[in-house]
Amino acid sequence: MARPSRHPRGPVHPTARDALARQWRPTVPVTWQQYDALLDSFAHRHTGRHIEQVSWFWRGPLDTERFTSAWQSVVNRETVLRSAFDWQPAPHVVLFDHARADVVRHRAGSVDWEELLEHDRLRGFDLRRPAPLRLTLLDLPEEPAPHPPRASADPPPATRVLLTFHHALLDAWSAYVLMDEFGRAYLAGGTLPGGERRPDLRDYNRWLSEQDPLAARDFWHRALPPARPVLLPALPGPATRQSGSGRAEARLSTAEATRLHHWAATRAVPDSSVLHAVWALLLHRAAGTDGPATVGFNVTASGRGITLDAVERLVGPMRTLLPMTVRVDPAHHLGQLLATLRERALDMAAYEWVSAGQIHQWTRRDGARLLDSLVSLEAVPRPPADLRAELSAAGIHFEQQRASGAHTVFPVALLAHSGADGSLALAAVHDRARIGDRDAHLLLAHCVRLLRHLPDTAESTTVADVLAVLATQDVPRVAPAPRTGRQFAQWLDRRSMNGPPPIEGSTSEH
Repeated sequence: MARPSRHPRGPVHPTARDALARQWRPTVPVTWQQYDALLDSFAHRHTGRHIEQVSWFWRGPLDTERFTSAWQSVVNRETVLRSAFDWQPAPHVVLFDHARADVVRHRAGSVDWEELLEHDRLRGFDLRRPAPLRLTLLDLPEEPAPHPPRASADPPPATRVLLTFHHALLDAWSAYVLMDEFGRAYLAGGTLPGGERRPDLRDYNRWLSEQDPLAARDFWHRALPPARPVLLPALPGPATRQSGSGRAEARLSTAEATRLHHWAATRAVPDSSVLHAVWALLLHRAAGTDGPATVGFNVTASGRGITLDAVERLVGPMRTLLPMTVRVDPAHHLGQLLATLRERALDMAAYEWVSAGQIHQWTRRDGARLLDSLVSLEAVPRPPADLRAELSAAGIHFEQQRASGAHTVFPVALLAHSGADGSLALAAVHDRARIGDRDAHLLLAHCVRLLRHLPDTAESTTVADVLAVLATQDVPRVAPAPRTGRQFAQWLDRRSMNGPPPIEGSTSEH
């Protein structure tokens, strides 16, 4: 396989020709979410940070020309897919009239799938050019005919489809919306039907400009404790002597996930609060105390619980991370912890348009970020039933859709998503320089053990009772944090780029 390209991706000065080419194009200011992703991407080039991938199996006939035309039609429709970044005179998004859909198809056996995933992630994107998304197709070897032959037709051909995108302009929710649009375009012969006005980055920026940051700032001042909480579900340990990003995976079966869901429903808490509670328990365990302790971790919000028309179909970088802190007392009933986490999440939902960078600035916390781990139950839109029926009628089926999650910016992140069969897939994505592979697998095993145990608990079960399930288990270890990234932050400070400019209510002509 060819080596990944090495395009420069930093906040460089545009050439005179680039500046002239972008003259008079509409622009919008970057949001805080975009700014956070951009800075971290520039500080960790060629590492796959903020690059996410969604993959699925395509069963049925696949016409490459029609496939490409359909994605091109989607690019023509969606403003964000024709956007790029510029840094002069201040960070902003440039809206182009045209961009080319990037589609490549590999024949069966020509490339290894895992190698393709890694190379495509490390290739990244040149964010100064439009189109923050690309498609890669890998045909699979034909399946052998059944023996003895059945009366039915041969199994349909299969192709693995990989959609790679950058978080500075898209999130996983957006990727699934785009897949639905593509499906409509493919069925229509390669051209997306309709032409109605769709909400886009400009609408979102206008909405943000109308929000009162004072109320959000006051909320986060009250929500975050003055004392430093327990940040990682691991004890201090030696250097791992490993590098890169790792991923430990596990799964609750359909029966186990259904049982857990029903148990949570009887306690009037969502599945996300159950995951938050398990992570809070593991953080408390790492605190090494028998008494109460305040723990903290980041949670994800889709950003689509806002009062903007048709926001659920808006394509853009709206997913955000919000800090969750809670006091865990072993003497309290487990139900009390669950209810507290549920109420915290509901309170935070009113401010899911805020980014971690804003909260950090408002609360003036020391360190590069507020908290050091992430818990995410990925929410994605449900595909329209009529669309799947039409694809099926055309002999096309999308199977085993999977979002990989971007390489974590934290030492460890717990990612979860529901499978099509009702199972619950779990992954501990980790920085191998901080948490080694063995400890990541151990941590995930502890999560799974607690999740399987919870449906057996009673109303009177205490936090201490649940923690006792892990009493004989080792606590994972975490290596000291390296002193990196400071030089880049200082470099940005010298250029007065400590945050994006205030968002104006309308687009401008740059």
